[in-house]
Amino acid sequence: MSRYNHSNPFTFLLMGIPGLEATHFWIAFPFCAIYVVALLGNFILLFVIKTEPSLHLPMYHFLCMLAGIDLVLTTSTVPKILSIFWFHSHEIGFECCVVQMFFIHSFSAMESGVLLAMAFDRYVAICKPLRYTAILTNPIIAKIGLAIFVRGIGLITPLTCMVSRLPYCGPRVISHSYCEHMAVVKLACGDTMLNYVYGITTATFVVASDSIFITISYILILRAVLSLSSRDARLKSFSTCGSHVCVILLFYIPGLFSFYTQRWGQNIPTHIHILLAHLYIVVPPMLNPIIYGMKTKQIRGRLLSHSIQRDSRLGFEDAKQQ
Repeated sequence: MSRYNHSNPFTFLLMGIPGLEATHFWIAFPFCAIYVVALLGNFILLFVIKTEPSLHLPMYHFLCMLAGIDLVLTTSTVPKILSIFWFHSHEIGFECCVVQMFFIHSFSAMESGVLLAMAFDRYVAICKPLRYTAILTNPIIAKIGLAIFVRGIGLITPLTCMVSRLPYCGPRVISHSYCEHMAVVKLACGDTMLNYVYGITTATFVVASDSIFITISYILILRAVLSLSSRDARLKSFSTCGSHVCVILLFYIPGLFSFYTQRWGQNIPTHIHILLAHLYIVVPPMLNPIIYGMKTKQIRGRLLSHSIQRDSRLGFEDAKQQ
């Protein structure tokens, strides 16, 4: 532990994954691969939707929001994680730590909101198809996006302000790979009850409210799907809904596990807790472009047309050179 001690009172030290320090170098490779896939997938998704007018529809506007949020989530965490694992760069300034915490928690809340909005979009498209364009107009989508953004910022700003005002004394070693709220609060030497109560209440409110409405949306969707006469249509709808639900669960369950075990999970091995805490930060941003993007017929078609056009141009240029 002594190698992490530092005299700068405005600096924290991130341990990475306690108990697995010897394997940090190798653990970094899958994290790097996931980050690269997430960056490429989300940038491609944004590019395709922006350049294809036929994709300027409510569902794809929500996909763009999700892709932007995922890019912020991964970029605010993974580069620092890699610098810890590969270059032993454990130090992080207090201000940078608070900013990272703000981005992680506010954009996680925003992602939850977008997942709810996408569930609502699918409900309207399947259960009320004739009113789809009348309900989800561009002004309504803009208001939904603004509400998601304001909620995320509004809920997490008090959290980061409270963390900034806490007194910190003694070893400033964070047993984590990034500045997670509860992990930082544990280092404070003042009264942290308000931080615990507000943090747990906020996480519970966001997840409980969004997951309840998502569940209601998918129950109504499944009820509508089961009434379809075509077996192929039912299987296709079940496949799509199943993929979406898997991504939603992969986002919510590790996130809640991470948050609650910081407070009550003393018997859980630290490295298990930290590894699971990374899941909702890095895995959904990698899977979302695949699940929501590549499984969408219009986006697949647009990507294939880009590929065919590129190959045709390359073939034409080769023929000219010969």
